[in-house]
Amino acid sequence: MDLGLYLRGLAIGFAVALALGPVGLLVIRRTIDRGLAHGFVSGLGVATADGLYAAVAAFGLTALTGLLVGLDRFLGIAGGVVLLALAFLGLRSVARSRTIAVWEVASPEARAPGLPPSDRSASFLGAWATMVGLTLTNPATILSFTALFASIGAGTGGPGGATLVTLGVASGSTAWWLLLTGLVAGLRARMTPVVVRRLNLVASLVIGAFGLGAIAAGLLAR
Repeated sequence: MDLGLYLRGLAIGFAVALALGPVGLLVIRRTIDRGLAHGFVSGLGVATADGLYAAVAAFGLTALTGLLVGLDRFLGIAGGVVLLALAFLGLRSVARSRTIAVWEVASPEARAPGLPPSDRSASFLGAWATMVGLTLTNPATILSFTALFASIGAGTGGPGGATLVTLGVASGSTAWWLLLTGLVAGLRARMTPVVVRRLNLVASLVIGAFGLGAIAAGLLAR
């Protein structure tokens, strides 16, 4: 086993996840709104998709890569629609929170507000699944992994090496989301209800703007 391949994949996964876009903002918003556990599970959804795309690049599945990149326009529009829907839900949550007089800081288990304990696992599953779907609607990520593999020298030389690189990418992405959500959750306890509402409002508007941009780019693409 070549530990160097795993470490290179780790660096690549961390670097790709570090570039915050609408997905990163959504993870931050969920951490602020629902707590560390919910935010981290959302981040795991991103890491899962990163691992899948890293596998496509590492194993050299050029035909699948070409197919996904060819569908970039349609996937981008689909992702934009989902982002708009999530932005709408976020704005509705902000409006609803104005009626709440007392802000209850989440427990370490980070139960989503308004959900009974029996619904918590379903909420986590939905959080993970939506982030996997959103991240997979950006097939250009495959090209990013391919370019980084070449620049850092993450040539695999076989299925064993490709597996190590893929695991490294997933681990690096997971490490970033754990770090980010941990920092945000630490600050969350010091936030007043007004600050939380404003942050959620700004994040929802920015996510909605990303969604409109993705839809426009898809419709205008030739």
